[in-house]
Amino acid sequence: MWSKRELQRKIEDWLSEDVGAGDITSMSTIPESEEGVGIMYAKESGVLAGLPVAELVFEVIDPALAFKALVAEGSRIAKGEAIVEVSGSVRSILAGERLALNLLQRLSGIATLTSEYAAAIAGTHARVVDTRKTTPGLRMLEKYAVRVGGGHNHRFALYDAVMIKDNHIKGAGGITRAVTSARAAIPHTMKIEVETESLAEVEEALQAGADIIMLDNMPTDMMREAVSLIAGKAVVEASGGVNLSTIRAIAETGVDVISVGALTHSVRALDISLDLNQRKR
Repeated sequence: MWSKRELQRKIEDWLSEDVGAGDITSMSTIPESEEGVGIMYAKESGVLAGLPVAELVFEVIDPALAFKALVAEGSRIAKGEAIVEVSGSVRSILAGERLALNLLQRLSGIATLTSEYAAAIAGTHARVVDTRKTTPGLRMLEKYAVRVGGGHNHRFALYDAVMIKDNHIKGAGGITRAVTSARAAIPHTMKIEVETESLAEVEEALQAGADIIMLDNMPTDMMREAVSLIAGKAVVEASGGVNLSTIRAIAETGVDVISVGALTHSVRALDISLDLNQRKR
């Protein structure tokens, strides 16, 4: 999933941005010795993702805080349901509250939307994958949330797969030249994907030896023809114009993978809140 130390460093940076030298409001209104219990609860239904991240936020803030998840990661939660209990120093709870909620809400929003896309193509051969259209600094977590929601990950970044898109094709002088050049430069363990916009480009990518062929913004009847033309010789990915109202028809063309940028680039956060509803003496 991720390195805890790597995530901890990110959380430290985010807390530095939000807390800085200290939470002046809590420090000036709440006694240092005051202890209590904060309850996080869902203000709408959805799929919960990010509990380990929220827990680490409070651990970094104050290792003495006790974090208790009341539901499991990946659970479908109902409006009004309690999902987390955090107990200990009230000042510490409030210092970590916003960052923990920001992360939990965004990741849960991604998991919830991904689950809707996955449900829309249930029973077909296809699977939903994400893209690189992620929030800078949050890609690791956002791609994790996609998996929690029942989706799959595309490449993580520019360095872990060859993906020859329209501008690469223009720069290289054609699909065949681009694939040939890439194949000569990369290890044998790495895959090559080629973006295509027509059946002629699909044929060229296939002849050039592409491992994955992306059908970009093609109408479904053309996708069907492309799937038939490829005939299992390469993995087929559909991309562009994908939403909840179109994804079923796209999946039924026989493609293997459907990439959806909306899973991460414009998702709405799930509404989650924290109430300090009990005080301990």
